[in-house]
Amino acid sequence: MQYWFYLAWAILLEVAGTTSMKLSKGFTNLVPSVLLFVFYGASFVALTFALRRIDVSVTYAVWSGVGTALIATIGMLYFFPGTRNGS
Repeated sequence: MQYWFYLAWAILLEVAGTTSMKLSKGFTNLVPSVLLFVFYGASFVALTFALRRIDVSVTYAVWSGVGTALIATIGMLYFFPGTRNGS
């Protein structure tokens, strides 16, 4: 069960890294640019721990599927044009 928690952390960290990528605005904002690498690095560390007990096919399918769904949701709710600042 512990390895599924590693996978959950890997997913959340990857989502944070991808969100930081958007917030970095092409590496013009320093803090999100640095956080992008921190979050992605930590995500791969957690993913590596998850791979100790969970098959790579299952791990990657869950990691990519859940991560994509979360990023799509964040994109629609937070970054979608016309939904911020009363527009």
